This record gives sequence, structure tokens and C-alpha cells, in this order.
Amino acid sequence: MAPSLRPRTRGRCHGLPRQATNQRAYRIDCHMDNPALTVVRGTNSKPVATEALVASLQSAGVPGQLLIGYPIIAAPDGSYAIDALLVSPEHGLICFDLVEGPELGDFAARQDDAYTKLQSRLLAHRELVARRNLLVPINTVTYVPALTVPDQGNEYVVLTRDTFPSGLANLTWPNPSPDVYERALSAIQSITAIRRPRGARHVANPESRGARLQSIEDSISTLDRLQSKAVIETVNGVQRIRGLAGSGKTIVLALKAAYLHSQHPDWRIAVTFNTRSLKAHFTRLINNFSVEQTGDEPDWDRLRILNSWGAPGGSSRDGIYHEFCLAHGLDYRDFNAARSAYGREDAFQGVCTEALAAVPEPKQLYDVILVDEAQDFPPEFLRLCYEILVPPKRLVYAYDELQNLTSAGLPPADEIFGSTNGTPRVSFEPSDYDVGARRDIILEKCYRNSRPVLVTAHGLGFGIYRPAPADGRTGLVQMFAQPELWHDIGYAVKDGYLALGQDVTLARTPETSPLFLESHSPLDDLVLFRTFETEADQAKWVAEQIENDVTVGELRYDDIVIINTNPISARAKLGRVRKALLDRGISSHLAGVDTNPDVFFEVDSITCTGIHRAKGNEAAMVYVINGDECHASAANLSRVRNRLFTAITRSKAWVRVTGIGGKMEALNSEYRRIRESHFELAFRYPTKRELEELTIVHRDMSAAEEKEVLERRRALSRLVTDLKEGRIYPEDLDDADLAALRDLISRTVE
Repeated sequence: MAPSLRPRTRGRCHGLPRQATNQRAYRIDCHMDNPALTVVRGTNSKPVATEALVASLQSAGVPGQLLIGYPIIAAPDGSYAIDALLVSPEHGLICFDLVEGPELGDFAARQDDAYTKLQSRLLAHRELVARRNLLVPINTVTYVPALTVPDQGNEYVVLTRDTFPSGLANLTWPNPSPDVYERALSAIQSITAIRRPRGARHVANPESRGARLQSIEDSISTLDRLQSKAVIETVNGVQRIRGLAGSGKTIVLALKAAYLHSQHPDWRIAVTFNTRSLKAHFTRLINNFSVEQTGDEPDWDRLRILNSWGAPGGSSRDGIYHEFCLAHGLDYRDFNAARSAYGREDAFQGVCTEALAAVPEPKQLYDVILVDEAQDFPPEFLRLCYEILVPPKRLVYAYDELQNLTSAGLPPADEIFGSTNGTPRVSFEPSDYDVGARRDIILEKCYRNSRPVLVTAHGLGFGIYRPAPADGRTGLVQMFAQPELWHDIGYAVKDGYLALGQDVTLARTPETSPLFLESHSPLDDLVLFRTFETEADQAKWVAEQIENDVTVGELRYDDIVIINTNPISARAKLGRVRKALLDRGISSHLAGVDTNPDVFFEVDSITCTGIHRAKGNEAAMVYVINGDECHASAANLSRVRNRLFTAITRSKAWVRVTGIGGKMEALNSEYRRIRESHFELAFRYPTKRELEELTIVHRDMSAAEEKEVLERRRALSRLVTDLKEGRIYPEDLDDADLAALRDLISRTVE
């Protein structure tokens, strides 16, 4: 089944997509915030004064960014959150102390507190300091919209709605600098140190892979504006975050959890996911953010990082489903029991459905739940998460439907969460309570994969240049049912028309695929395909390359991942490569087998993995072995190609795809066509009927279903042979069956 992201037109606003199905959201994003002012809506306890401030700044036409409930600053007596901070190229930094009612209280002390804390934080950034003085001014203002007459004769600034324009005009930046403004904004975001990779990188050769990788990591260490907004913006209800692999969804989700925890330390917050090896990654990101912002580690009893399924054995093994069963006195089913009851493919869906049916009114266990890799979960799991939340049901889920290995896209929100009296319980239309914060966030820019890597992954995943089989009209494996969705994943039309039945050429843009991700190495080094005669030859070559990577190339062991796309054959296939590495004195481990299931990388060991554990992780150099297994022509081809897509898109810099024999050479031929097309995708878009045929021909089937189809095919083949050779005559067959068969054949021919 082709992925099914929401469509959009080509219109843009503030760098965001114009949603064809959400015009109200588009109008709010474009017109509610002044075009020169970006409002990043976090949380504070002063909603009325906050909205009055936003309105006053918009009316005054002030440029810059207004951060609400951010930054959070470490202090000896605990974390301190500024009510609102304006970072402006005209005014510098203005801390707003917001007052809800008419009582000012000790506003002077509050202003002093905000000033000293923010100044102390910024003085740590050398790029903002000259001779012990900050290069950007800090002003503090108490804003009291409920007053009509401000406090008089005080050296501290107090503004009302009426005095806001004139008072703000007096708070100027004497010698403004665009460069200092950008540096100040980056320092306020304070994300750079949080996103840095594991451990220090030591390189001697400035031209080595390690040195080039260091440059790439430095360039992407700061969140872009859209990602930064996604971290802080908070809604009262369900929020979803969509984007390609490498667009920063996992990082945004982790930092969002840490931000909410720092703002609301009494809330019970859960972060959950499908791939167990993501636990260490989430822990590191959340811990770094908390220490950077508040000076303390998180309270891990209130902010929990736990698997979706879980198992008995203590908090380290707990999961959302397991906790649901414990809380409601239900019998817990582990995977083996669930597989016996519902089958391998439907095991988790079955137990979640069973649990929901057994508890009409679930207990409220969490204030916020954040779900990563939502495309890999059955809708029933999202529903289970929703049901155990305290109103207003703060559920945040991030997903990339193109990575869905089961090819079962997420259904609409009303199907997942249900309706009450005909009204959907969950809508992604902006709510009056959100006042501009987005419920549906799309991260368009891909920071992990370079343009050649990503286009290669898409080209092979969709089968863009796959030759048509003898009995088919197209070599395509799958395709978006809505052509406009190509815009959502960052492509632009270079030639032709993006419409059903039309020829089109698609290319990525520098805005969605930054050029620095590919300029560090030659194109033929970014992506390399190799065909071998035997698995032994493949293993020898991969081991030789990795030995060169960690010596001459100055890559660390944890910069490298070896992936076998077939989860069934992974352990056996990876064994030969691991033996070749060991012969060269290079250690390796099978993720989740030789290590704790929550561990993916080891400092002094090369990570080897199947496709499922690879999901959600990334590495600079990715070796995809036995790629020939991805060139089948039978059923499940869309699933197999999605595995290949997922494996390739684990790469932050370089990718090598290797395989054996003729099938690998055929896959290599597809890649050569992508390369010769200058990493552009040129194809004829299928018609509606052809799309339906693709879904049927390459549909996802269980092993039992595939076996049944094969048996029926053989039975039909035997029947045709018997009719040809006269062992059976047409008159021996049932007239109704013959009529039905003629009708089916005639409709297929049409």
C-alpha cells in the first residue's frame, strides 16, 4: 500500500506547507502572527496576559521571535522560566514579566531576577561577549494589560495596553547587528550542545572521513526555526509531527518531553517507541536538555522512557501496554502468547484491542504521552495511549508513513480515536484554546540524508526505474495515491505535470536537501553499489572497507552500521561479515542479541543489525548487505522495497549497498539509471486503476496468505494443463464457475 500523507498545494507561508484540507490552519499561521514576528508558543501560567502581549507586539509591527515560556534557566533554587522573551533585530532582548490581574506585586524583584539570570546565561557564550560586555542589550518590562494607568515614577518599566507602543519605542538596540541577532537567538535556543554526537571526535587528517563528518555534524547541530517551534509549541489535546526520516522528529519529540517536564515537574510524562534501541538515545537527549536548561537531571519517576509493549521485571522493562494491564487487573500477554492468539503480524493490535474492550473507562495514568515511530504501531495502541491520559488528553505522536514496514498507513484521526455523538474526539484543526499553536506539524527539511542518498532511497523504494515485468505495464512497486504528496516530502516539479496518468520529472530543492550534506564528498563516494559472485567475496570486501574507514578514514566504530534488510536471515547473513571483521581484529556485535535490547551502539564495536532494530537509528557510514534480497518480483515487494528504503536512509553521509549475483546486478542497474538521471525521478504517474493494481500485485501478505496464494496458483496451473491435454473437458466444469471466470478475465483485460 502506498503511503498516505495529507495532500497540499504549492502555496507557502513562513516556510510551511499550505494544507489543502486545512485552510483554517493556513490562515491562522499566515495572518494571526505578524509576518515579521514569529511567535513560539510554549506554556506559562498567564494565558490572558500572554495573548494581550502577542496582540500588542503584532499591532506595533515588531520583528523577531517571541518565545513564550522559554528559555528555562538553571538557578540555585531550581529552574526558572521566563514568562516571555522577545529576541528582536531592532530591540535586542526584552524579558516580559507578565501580570494577569491589576496587582503588580514585587515586580522590581521579578525584573531583576529575570535580568540577572538571562545575563548570566548569555555571558557563557563567547560569541556574544566583547570585553566582558554583552553585544546585545537586555531590557526587562512588566506588562499589565489589566491596568489602564501604569505605575509612575519608577525606574523599572511597567507598560499597559495603552502605553505599550510608546514604551517599547524607547527600548531600542543602539548598534544593531544582524549577525549578533542570529547568534543571540541560537544561544537562547540552547540546542547546539544537546544535539552533539556521542563523545569527542579526534581527527589528524583534515581530509579524512572523520574530519568531513565533524564538519557535517557542526552544521546540523542547531535546530532550524521550524524544529525549534515544534519543540516548544504546546497544545491542549492531540498533536502530530510528520516528516521524512532525518527531519528531526525523534529529536523534537525528546526535547519536547524534556521541555514539558521542566515546565511542569509535577506532570507524569511518558515517552514511548517501538524500537527498543531508541531508549538510550532518548535518555541522552532528554538528560542533556534538562541539565542544560535547569541544571538538574530529570526526575525519571515523573518522566518515564518506556517501550510500547513492555514486560514484567521492574521499571527498566516496563511498557505502556504492560502498565495498562497492571493498572486494570488484566491478564498480560507477552509476544508469544499474543502471536498464538492473533498471529505474528497482528499480535500487538490484538492485545491492544483486547485490553481496550475489557476496560470501558480506563484509569488516567499520565498527563502527557509522546509516541515516536507511530507508523509502526496499530491504531489501537494510539487509542490506548489516548484513553489513559488526563484531560485535555495531551498526546503527541510523530511518524513517517513512508517507513512503515507493514505498509499499513495510519488512518484518519476520527478512525483512531473515535467520535462522540457524531463529532470526532480528535481534530487537527486549531482550537481556540491553542491560540495559534499548531496541532499538525510537518518537518520538511531532511538533515540526515543528502540529496543523492534520499533520491536513491525513494527511487528504489518506489521502483521508479525498475523495468516493467513481461506481464505488466509498469515497473513501479508503489506510489502515492495523491500526487501532491511529493511536495510534502520536499520535491519540486522540474518537468511535466504532477498528476495521474502524466509524465513528470521530480527533483529535490536546496531548501529541503541542504547542499552541505553532499558537497563534502564526490557523488560516487556518497552512494556506492557493488555486486559480488559469492557471500564470501561480499564479506571480505565489506571488512576491508570498514578496516580502512576506522584507520585511514578516522571514523569511530560507532559511526558505522551494517544492515541486513531481511529480518529472518539477518543473524546468519551477518555472521559471515562479522567473521571477516574479526579476522582483521575488528570487534562487532549483533544489536539486541549480543547486547542489552536497549543498546544499539557500542564504543569499540561495529554495530550489525536487522532492519527492525535499525529503524530510528542513524550512522555516518551504512553498509546494506545482501541487497539482492530486495529484488524479488513476488508478493510483498512493497514491504521488501520499504525495508531497502529504510536501510539506506539510516545514512548521515555515506552508504554502500552490496549483494550477490543477478538480482543484485538488476538492483544495481536501477541505481545506475538514478545516477544517470542526475538524481532526479522521471516517470509516468499511474492512473487511478493502475494504482489499484499496484496495491493488489505488490500487496503485503502474511506467510500463510502467501502460501495459500501459491497453492491456488499451482492448482489453476494444473487445471489449465489438464484442459490443454484433454484430461479434463470444459463440459466437466460447473457452468456458473465458467461464467464467473469469463467475467473476471474480461474485466481484467479491460
